Amino acid sequence: MEQIAENKCFGGLQRRYTHQSRSLNCLMHFSVFLPPQAEHGKVPVLYWLSGLTCSDENFVQKAGAQQFAARYGVAIVAPDTSPRGEGVPDDPDAAYDFGLGAGFYVNATQQPWAGHYQMESYISEELPELINAHFPVDAEKSGLFGHSMGGHGALTLGLKYPQRFRSLSAFAPISSPMHCPWGEKALGNYLGDDRETWKQADSSELLQQHGQRAPKILVDQGSADAFLSEQLKPELLQAAATAGGADLTLRMQPGYDHSYFFIASFMEDHIRFHCEQLA
Repeated sequence: MEQIAENKCFGGLQRRYTHQSRSLNCLMHFSVFLPPQAEHGKVPVLYWLSGLTCSDENFVQKAGAQQFAARYGVAIVAPDTSPRGEGVPDDPDAAYDFGLGAGFYVNATQQPWAGHYQMESYISEELPELINAHFPVDAEKSGLFGHSMGGHGALTLGLKYPQRFRSLSAFAPISSPMHCPWGEKALGNYLGDDRETWKQADSSELLQQHGQRAPKILVDQGSADAFLSEQLKPELLQAAATAGGADLTLRMQPGYDHSYFFIASFMEDHIRFHCEQLA
């Protein structure tokens, strides 16, 4: 692991690192914000999963999270959205919604993707182990949140690994990848044609199955989001939560779109929510 950047920010430190990932079989980047409280002991840690086309830097530079992380005393880890580098396959048409920048936080079983696209293992196992070993964070107080594709990742991995991630929230998540064009393309290519296998990568399916054991979940969705009806479908998540007995708060935010302007507007609410759940 090598530190490649550091900036003082709101009394804490924003850092960026590279490391060789055993799960993804390539060199990966991730960013970490350490609040000033980390100088004196271990702090809770949140993992942020970004959306299509993004890297770790979009969140770091646009979400405005550092001031609230410093205020509430929580570290934030932002990984990349896919494996990258020489030998990592990409969408044959270089489309934005599959391949590089679009790992969908699943473990691919199909070739040529399976050799590198193991994002579920990376987020649920390898990265937390690395963070816990090298940074002053409390592994028992870990949360997961994200946006769009990353909101899907946060919800699915949080529901599948409740011992690892004890608080969950999302901004404009892809609520049911089985039932939208982005998800059908990604799951079909990464996991194959058997739609039964897709259910373990669909947050609405998982919420219906495991809702009663899930932690409280906060989801914000903008009403002016251009992807609302075709790709995101929050009504499916709400229906699954109701059927599964989950404690979901889904807030429709009038006039907000899919951008980081929306994310930044409600970032403090989400960080405060996680800190309350992890207290």
